[in-house]
Amino acid sequence: MKNSLLIAIREFKERIGARSFISLSILGPLFVLGMIYLMFTYGGNSKQHWNVLIADHGNLLESKIMPGTSTAVTYSFYNGVITEADFADGKKYQNFDALLEVNEKVLTNKIGFVFYREEPDLKMQTRVQYHLERRLEEILIERFKKVSMTDYLKIKSPLTLRYANVYDPNEESSDLVGWAGLFFGVLIFAFIFLFGMTILRSVAKEKSNRIVEVLLASVSPRQLMLGKIVGIGFSAFLQFLFWIIIIAAGLYFMRENVFPDVLDASNMNLQQLVIDSAEQSYQESHFVAREYNQFVELVFERMQFANMLSFFVVFFILGYLFYGALFAAVGATTGSESDGQQFVLPLIFLLCFAMYAGYYALNYPESSLTTLFEYLPFTSPVVVMVKLAQGYDAGQGYQIYVSLIILLISAIIMLAIAGRLYKNGILQFGHRVRLKHIFKWLRKS
Repeated sequence: MKNSLLIAIREFKERIGARSFISLSILGPLFVLGMIYLMFTYGGNSKQHWNVLIADHGNLLESKIMPGTSTAVTYSFYNGVITEADFADGKKYQNFDALLEVNEKVLTNKIGFVFYREEPDLKMQTRVQYHLERRLEEILIERFKKVSMTDYLKIKSPLTLRYANVYDPNEESSDLVGWAGLFFGVLIFAFIFLFGMTILRSVAKEKSNRIVEVLLASVSPRQLMLGKIVGIGFSAFLQFLFWIIIIAAGLYFMRENVFPDVLDASNMNLQQLVIDSAEQSYQESHFVAREYNQFVELVFERMQFANMLSFFVVFFILGYLFYGALFAAVGATTGSESDGQQFVLPLIFLLCFAMYAGYYALNYPESSLTTLFEYLPFTSPVVVMVKLAQGYDAGQGYQIYVSLIILLISAIIMLAIAGRLYKNGILQFGHRVRLKHIFKWLRKS
């Protein structure tokens, strides 16, 4: 154990002193902050025109949606019921981008439904919501002319529009929170790949220049392998801490200075709002401004960073041990550096498959295949991050710990397998790696 610690310290000092380590520790989080800034600033500015069909059963809106015209949305009215299936496949509805269902209940429950063919950006969603909400307010005012302002404010409540894909109305929601979970999962595998490659190159380099023969005179092969994995892992964890500190500081600065919550009542000038409320253009622009706050709300309010980061660290450590042992085994069994490069491709494919599993879980969180991916050690870190961000149903939280236990056991098994391959293959030179060699070294104690 002492020898492994000495090897780990040597590897740790060597990694943190490299220019690439320092550069990635600073430029990496700055790049992430830059992407977040661009998302906040330009994420909803895409120009788009929407052709919306309003199925107004009972003619509640009286074929009117709002005063004036909108250049971004064209509304058409149908006084009746249109099913989602008819709208999706009916030839006469193909020119419409979305179906907005309205009935008398929307005045009381303030819930509407929009079925789209292609998901609109947040600006378009908030624009349609604003238009409908304005029209419903006009209807309420017309119906309750003699109601006092106090009673009207009790009746008035925000409108909620629920969006769904018309071709799959029962799809599982993959909202921004799910994408944030996918980002956490991809970040795990990005670090695993970078530092796993560091392990492989370090092992292959020491093997090719025969330094490993000198090292093995003082330490056992398993101690050498474990020391490398732990030392490089500590450098990865230190770099991750740098990322957390820089990104957290950047997000705090943006929250306080660049993107303050303009919808916060404490930030509003109420007298000015009364003056500006008569201007429809001001009202709409103020309403559409919520698109930016949805991103800000995601980062600063909806994301449970303490919970996410806790599981992120645990899954990162176990995932790194699992894949790190795999990278070390590949480096030890190769007969030349060219062999090592060839074996990198399957490892890259495996990591890409894991990220695809996370994307699949984002779109189908309740499918049986997602459950399988959640328990497979190759894919569990990214899939669990996605499902954790989306939120587990009541009584299903145990799945996280089952996945953790499986990943822990798999990491221990992989370390044992890699230790045997490392021991029997590290001093082998000039050979072409074949399966028979691997099986032979696995059987050899």
